[in-house]
Amino acid sequence: MLTPNILRQNYTLFSRPYQLKLPLEIGHTIPDNDCVRLLGQFVEELDLSDLYSTYSRVKENQVSPRQMLKIMLYAYHEHNYSSRGIEKACRRDINYMYLLEGRSAPDHATIARFRSIHFGQVADKYLAMTARYLMDLGEISGREIFIDGTKIEANANKYTFVWKKSVTKNQVKLLEKTALLVQECVESYGLREIWHGQVKEKHLSKILRKLYKIKDEESIEL
Repeated sequence: MLTPNILRQNYTLFSRPYQLKLPLEIGHTIPDNDCVRLLGQFVEELDLSDLYSTYSRVKENQVSPRQMLKIMLYAYHEHNYSSRGIEKACRRDINYMYLLEGRSAPDHATIARFRSIHFGQVADKYLAMTARYLMDLGEISGREIFIDGTKIEANANKYTFVWKKSVTKNQVKLLEKTALLVQECVESYGLREIWHGQVKEKHLSKILRKLYKIKDEESIEL
């Protein structure tokens, strides 16, 4: 019995609005000015011998360290820091697929190992290499120093921030009050002055131990 030769126009398999297409090159769908192309070219120009040296061997059928570095840098550029989130993006996002160059998406455990075990050993060197590369391009001058201005939320009130100047100012006042308290303890209980005009933590701990001992003896007498 002959099977009927069924031809489907335009290879539409599911519904009329859906057109099944198989792109030959995924890079054609990414704009020429997309940052993912710049990042990929930047990694290609880096000397990755130190990164490869952290591996005992690299399998031919697995994602290479070069490709892993590309997807990790691009993920951080997109504020995607979760290993599971990066794995999901590698399966769904066309830019990540472009960086993988046709390789299968790595799982979250592979991404976590690369970030902590392999790249963690050489991160400082590649950050310095990136800074020198940007200086050569004229993107940074190297004459200014920027201090980290990270604000940390307090547990008592998540909308309250503590600034460095405020901490320094209050620390000076606290040390002054501590010095007056120590002087009062010395005068009241006859403790020997051992800090030579300066209040130090190790001296405070000794004075507090003596002070607690004296107070315990006074309470026993009462």
